[in-house]
Amino acid sequence: MSVAVSTLDGADLLDAYQAGQSSVFVSPRGTLLAEGVHSEVNTSGLADLPEQVAAVFGTCGHPVRTVVGAVPFAPDAPARLVVPRRLRHAPVLGAAPAVPAASAARESLPPIPDPGYVAAVARAVEEIQAGAYTKVVLARALRLAAPGFDPAPVVRALAYGGAGTYTFGIDLGGGRTLLGASPELLVARHGRTVSANPLAGSIPRSTDPAEDARRAAGLLESAKDLHEHTFASEAVAEGLRPYCRNLRVPSEPTLTATPTMWHLGSRITGEIIDPDVSSLALATALHPTPAVCGTPPAAARRAITELEPFDRGFFAGMVGWADADGDGEWAVTIRCATAGPEGLDVYAGAGIVAASDPHAELAETTAKLGTMLTALGVFNVA
Repeated sequence: MSVAVSTLDGADLLDAYQAGQSSVFVSPRGTLLAEGVHSEVNTSGLADLPEQVAAVFGTCGHPVRTVVGAVPFAPDAPARLVVPRRLRHAPVLGAAPAVPAASAARESLPPIPDPGYVAAVARAVEEIQAGAYTKVVLARALRLAAPGFDPAPVVRALAYGGAGTYTFGIDLGGGRTLLGASPELLVARHGRTVSANPLAGSIPRSTDPAEDARRAAGLLESAKDLHEHTFASEAVAEGLRPYCRNLRVPSEPTLTATPTMWHLGSRITGEIIDPDVSSLALATALHPTPAVCGTPPAAARRAITELEPFDRGFFAGMVGWADADGDGEWAVTIRCATAGPEGLDVYAGAGIVAASDPHAELAETTAKLGTMLTALGVFNVA
């Protein structure tokens, strides 16, 4: 990664983040602040994205050799990837300032009424039981009025609040910002090491410690959630296998916690075979996984088009960075919102399988929406 020399730490870079003028990406490896735009990757879709990025590196004549940005869910939609004018990196984010109690799991937030979503899940279950597909991920979107909204304080709160392993505020241009805190690593490459952490199978957390522990234990034993997780982990392993040797895939998932959710996760690691295969090439080979789309992917995508009454945009896409050496980190764009002149769109989805209950999926998506709603200070949206 080509970066400007900086004596700032992660907190300083977060403080320097300004929506509309820069982008920030916080991961377990550190904080990245991309300021301004030197070159933009003109993309027509996912198919040749790594080649388009390599072409920009070859012609832009800029010492920064890294792109930062986001890729949408739809394979034919343009990405937002830029070579920044200045790129600064700091070590792992330090100790958090005091976090308001509101950032904890909010069991008091009732399921937000959404009869359209309940009906869509019920129809999907019927189609799955009829053999049309095996799994589909159905999402919800909430539109919030937010005149004068500044994403920067929310991004900082998410980064410090432990809401996700990967926190981001990405300038989309045109006064729009993609912000959120994702717990899910799509894929990363650092040198020869490749890693991924697919998440699928979830349950809302409880503010009562005993009940929270019971839910976590129950998730590890849930046949429905283990079945759902298997789709995601096997798909990621199969997607990485042609590019990696010594691929290590856990035989059983483990628990991943956020302040609002328990997830089943599988940490998959391997060694890249061909050093010319970049992190972005790996990411495009995996995207979208069954964790955000379903399986078989073509049938699940058709169902999403039919059953979701909105365009996902960058939700359920991928967000992160890649450099000219092939290294990079790409998180799945979940627990997120898009802010713009028209307001805030907040997104959440749930995996639907044959055993899914529509009202339980409504409650799960409400809990997932809670990550962003809590950060935004919005609790009464019914």
